Amino acid sequence: MTIEDFGAGVASVWQGLRPSTRSLVERALTVTPPPGVASARGDSSYDPRSEWELSRLLAALDERAADKGAKNLSAEVSRELRRVAETCAAVLHSEARSAEVFAQLLERALRSRDYARVDTLADAMSGRLAPSELCELARNPNPSVRALAQEALLQLPTGALVSLLGDPIDAETARSALESQADEYESEEARLIVNVLDQADDAEDDL
Repeated sequence: MTIEDFGAGVASVWQGLRPSTRSLVERALTVTPPPGVASARGDSSYDPRSEWELSRLLAALDERAADKGAKNLSAEVSRELRRVAETCAAVLHSEARSAEVFAQLLERALRSRDYARVDTLADAMSGRLAPSELCELARNPNPSVRALAQEALLQLPTGALVSLLGDPIDAETARSALESQADEYESEEARLIVNVLDQADDAEDDL
């Protein structure tokens, strides 16, 4: 069986992968990782371009699996298509450092109602994503993804949220998280900051 058996769309994306990314997928396929788990290579070898390439491959595989034309595939090819997609998702699970890819993985797990994987991804968010990436994820159109990211933001140190207040894109999201820390978690530090922000808004309104 070859990658061409999955269709022209998947084959085209595969051919566009760098050899290092292809090797990463091929190695993962030989060890058959359990669902949602893959061996991480470590932060020192993290490659943003590889993450982007794997994301494109997973999207192509999932699109092919959902395509009505996939019904014409043999049972063996269909099983292999799903196996490659799950392996690609597992590798991304251990590699991802971007809001876009976390959203892709979360939406995929939610569609299949794989709530164990959703929980695992949610647990990984705070440690894997930078605060600005969490803010981006917290603005995702999918309400379930948005809620998970907003919960992860609440787990951040208050100082990390304060550092985002000067960012024109993330400031509103960070302030909302600070308000939730103050109200829901009864954080005194967050409450003081929110009060200062409210006073600054009142002073601006009086001008």
